Amino acid sequence: MSDEPRFQRTIRSFVKREGKITTGQEAAIERLWPQFGVDFQASELDMQILFGRDHFRVMEIGFGNGLSLVEMAEANPEQDFLGVEVHRPGVGSLLVQVGQRGLDNVRVSQEDAVQVLKQQVPAQSLDRLQIFFPDPWHKKRHHKRRLIQPEFLSLAVAKLKCGGRIHVATDWENYAEHILATLEQNPDLSNCYQGFAEKPDYRPTTKYETRGQRLGHGVWDLIFQRNDEVEGG
Repeated sequence: MSDEPRFQRTIRSFVKREGKITTGQEAAIERLWPQFGVDFQASELDMQILFGRDHFRVMEIGFGNGLSLVEMAEANPEQDFLGVEVHRPGVGSLLVQVGQRGLDNVRVSQEDAVQVLKQQVPAQSLDRLQIFFPDPWHKKRHHKRRLIQPEFLSLAVAKLKCGGRIHVATDWENYAEHILATLEQNPDLSNCYQGFAEKPDYRPTTKYETRGQRLGHGVWDLIFQRNDEVEGG
């Protein structure tokens, strides 16, 4: 991989519904964004400066209300977490939790994660990229909106360290099968399991997972690792 892939962003995998933001969430954004917020810029971040250290680094795309992300950050103070979520109430909810728990190993962006990944995240800077319960876009005519596509994975792989992992979880079986097939097609990734993965201890049970279980859905985890030897990597 001599050059990072050019990912042309033409179809978004999300619809931005602002929703109602609480007074507490808005106050948390105003108070804590200067410390924990990552403004968008069309240039790479210096991750060591961003977190003040060079430790195990995780990026999560679409963290929802942020509860599972802060639970991981609190349980793993030796790791650093960059969360990306386009919905402002979710960002506010995350920052409320960060403030209440006194965390310092979380940073947050409120931008399109593909653009953050493409323009701000340096090559080979992530130990894990995690995407938990992305929108399945279950209607066939909307499948083109699904985030996990070959071009996206090529972009994601370039941001992983050698041996870094991508972890996806979904409660839609059809999407799980699509994700598995798409991951398996990428020559620079290897499945850490035979087929679907066992749920790792580090992933908390999210509200989306609980909802899916209540509706009788299964949950599928997929964990793939970037190969140690990637051309130009």
